[in-house]
Amino acid sequence: MIARILVVLLCFTLSTSMFGQQDNTYVVKKKDTVYGIAKKYGVTIDQLTDANPGLDAAGTQLKKGMTIVIPPSDGYTIIPDATANTSTTTPNVIKVGVMLPLHDNDGDGRRMTEYYRGILMACESLKREGVSIDIRAWNVDINADVRVSLLDDEAKRRDLIFGPLYTKQVRTLADFCRSNGIKLVIPFSINANDVETNPNVFQVYQSPTLVSEQSVRAFLERSKGCHVVIVDCNDSTSKKGVFTKELRAQLDKNSITYNLTNLTSTDEQFAKAFVLGVDNMVVLNSPKSLYINKFVERIEVLRSVNPTLSVSLFGYTEWLMFAKSLKNIFHRYNVYVPTSFYYNDASEPTLQLGRKYKLSFGSDMIYALPYFALTGYDHAQYFLRGMKKYGNEFVGSSEQKVYDALQTPLVFKRASEAGGMQNTEFMLIHYTKEGGIESMKY
Repeated sequence: MIARILVVLLCFTLSTSMFGQQDNTYVVKKKDTVYGIAKKYGVTIDQLTDANPGLDAAGTQLKKGMTIVIPPSDGYTIIPDATANTSTTTPNVIKVGVMLPLHDNDGDGRRMTEYYRGILMACESLKREGVSIDIRAWNVDINADVRVSLLDDEAKRRDLIFGPLYTKQVRTLADFCRSNGIKLVIPFSINANDVETNPNVFQVYQSPTLVSEQSVRAFLERSKGCHVVIVDCNDSTSKKGVFTKELRAQLDKNSITYNLTNLTSTDEQFAKAFVLGVDNMVVLNSPKSLYINKFVERIEVLRSVNPTLSVSLFGYTEWLMFAKSLKNIFHRYNVYVPTSFYYNDASEPTLQLGRKYKLSFGSDMIYALPYFALTGYDHAQYFLRGMKKYGNEFVGSSEQKVYDALQTPLVFKRASEAGGMQNTEFMLIHYTKEGGIESMKY
């Protein structure tokens, strides 16, 4: 298993026999990366780039045969590579495990490799602050029997494990973590519900039901004083009925009137759904950009006849994918997007991490929302800082705030009296009519 990771994750490879070398120069070999060389000699990326002016310029690529200066090690504990059979005796070391598909065979493997790289970048950052970390990884792909990985004695020595990706592997890994006093962070979509019964589970993924409940609460708060309009888009593939059903139930429960209309209604019927003199808070029952555009076409005709008609849109997390292409529409219609993450492309620390990722690994991050490397970085920063400060008492509650996320903030609440911790982080991203963007936390 470890050997397979060695083949796939070449950029992470290092040899413990190299740590003691005192050479002050290094000749770059094919496939070398700044990140790999820094780890090889036990220095930070910043130390390496500071010693080689120009090396940290955005887009700079190492070339075979180039000679670079290796600065003295700063004395911090080396973060062991996932593929190296090493151990550490440093006191107060946080022992981290990663059990995810780490390969290049399909999208799952590539995305999880990027997530893992984000974890490694966070470890590098924390190492510069004096945090000692022993990190090891196991390639647990879709066909893997996770019990094989758990036979490794190093697995039960972990304080924290990130994984798995697949539902069928959750119970075995969760039970193992419970038996050995290990915190298990489940970072992505699963159907298992072990968080309800296993106190060692930290489930980041939020079910559609939980997201809908949070979205409805936020909607009711933002729509006070508004007239609510729910628009049927005739999208037979949409799964947003979970949200609109719960929304209508809560509107009825609170005696809040609302109108229903359809994108194919006649102009007269469509117009009757809206009210002049108040803001109309509109919900489409589809997340697709096609229906956003169709709605805008209909409402623009209506507003040309009634210029004072005020309309706001309450959308879905998927709308963040269209934020650039539909930017003008989002601001014109005062759009609210419920989400548990937000990639701020105007944030310099976020952009800087993206540049460092490219410099370290030789490619840009995979375009996705959320970005997987940033997700791994935020998750590792959050949990490792929490464990450094609170030890085993860290539960990720709002009272134990330890880190301001770049993209994916976390806040946990206990799922049940005997269960683990469920991520409840939720916010609205508001595209104001004045052209601004604000994050509203709940």
